[in-house]
Amino acid sequence: MTQDRHPGHPGPLVAPARPGAPVNRPRRRWGPLRTGLLAVLAALLASGVQAEPLTLEEAVLRALESNPALRSERLEPEIAATFQEIERAVFDPELFAELSVRRDREDRLDDRRGDRFAVESERENVRAGVRQQFAPGTEVELGVTQDRRLSESDAPDARDGTALHRSRLNLTLNQPLLQGRGRDVNLVRVQQAELDTLRSAYELRGFTEALIADVESTYWDLVQAEREIGLFEASLALAGEQIERTRERIRLGDLSETELAPLEAEAALRRQELIDARNRRDLARLELLQLTGTDYAPGEAPELTPETAPALPGDTEPEPVANHLLLALEHRAELREARLLLERNELELVRTRNGLLPRLDLFVTLGKSGFADSFGSAVQELDGRSYDAVAGLRVEHPLGRRAGQAEHRQAGLQREQALLGIDNLTRLVQMDVQAAWLEVDRSQAQIAATMATVAAQEERLRAESARFEVGQATAFALSQAQRDLLQAQVDRQAAEIGYRQALVELYRLDGSLLERRGIQAMGR
Repeated sequence: MTQDRHPGHPGPLVAPARPGAPVNRPRRRWGPLRTGLLAVLAALLASGVQAEPLTLEEAVLRALESNPALRSERLEPEIAATFQEIERAVFDPELFAELSVRRDREDRLDDRRGDRFAVESERENVRAGVRQQFAPGTEVELGVTQDRRLSESDAPDARDGTALHRSRLNLTLNQPLLQGRGRDVNLVRVQQAELDTLRSAYELRGFTEALIADVESTYWDLVQAEREIGLFEASLALAGEQIERTRERIRLGDLSETELAPLEAEAALRRQELIDARNRRDLARLELLQLTGTDYAPGEAPELTPETAPALPGDTEPEPVANHLLLALEHRAELREARLLLERNELELVRTRNGLLPRLDLFVTLGKSGFADSFGSAVQELDGRSYDAVAGLRVEHPLGRRAGQAEHRQAGLQREQALLGIDNLTRLVQMDVQAAWLEVDRSQAQIAATMATVAAQEERLRAESARFEVGQATAFALSQAQRDLLQAQVDRQAAEIGYRQALVELYRLDGSLLERRGIQAMGR
């Protein structure tokens, strides 16, 4: 009877001696695994490259700090906030000033004599003041005017030209009575700009959630690739030892040379799988470096050693699917954006409905003037009896109102479209969350199933190894058992990684990923 050197080992390194046969001790050889490790170590020492340890939390933090796309996306809410200031600036006070000089000459007719004579005039005008528009639509202007007039004529009885100075204060008020009246209408643009800023914050939140999910998923891809490399290297080393032992038994005459071919074929297959696993690791490493915004010289990407192990189902259990659905309907960034778009369209409906009304404005102007032959005297005369007052109504109404009706109809259709979009998006979100929850449940069940499969395949391999040692099984059956055990081990690792990735996707789809990772949420 043979005994395994350790669980899962195919059997003793030396075949049992036949009665009367001389004992042949095996020669000491370096196994392929140790040879490969020495080669890797020598390469690392020669290049001076050291693998950098990296935890999942460190990868997420690097992405939040250094990912170039996220850094660019963070500017969007700030850019959107500038439009709020632009729209609010409509209601800021405005200073104005105007200076003009006018000269003219014209011919006139003296009605009494029938003579023609020329008149030259000169006028200098300075006007300044402040105006402001208020949210109810009221426009107020307070102004001061100073002008100087000089007129000369070549008529026979004309007197020498004298200058006339005028100082004037005026207050003008314009109040819309129909179109443009009310805070609800005049603050529409400001409120829409505020909603756009909030929508931009939700877009940033959704982008951040997707980035964190990509970082975590890629990190687990790297962990899985590292684990597969370990499995394939161990399996290749085991296949190499099995080949050496089989060659020894063939030399002793215990086995036929045909038994060597299946084992060599299995070893070649392990080398192919090891090459593919290393390629997957390198691709995952490069993608993780890109997501975390790590800078490195071309062709000198640093090595990464993931240090965080995937949590088992007992450590992180998903909540009931109903809880995740409620979270998604409340926190999902896309739904919040859609609701804000509906609010924006409703505001646009208010504005366009008001735009269908005719323009009817009440205007009032009050002025006080002073006249004198000098500037100082004109100012002093402001408290005199000269004044002016104007009041009236101004009406404007386009015939047909085609543009206003089209804008109002457009706003109504956009609101209906937004409502339908919210309904459709809600259904999609519910389906996504339920599908993600089912994937978590499936991954959780797969972990237990693959663990049982690994245990069964280990027993099968031990049995095939024992049968092969006593000549009751072929090398092909033994290599097949080794292959099935390796696949079961790979499937188990994939199930554990898949469970963690499924949880990340579920948390992203229900909108709670940032809060679960302790990241301050954006948006209300």
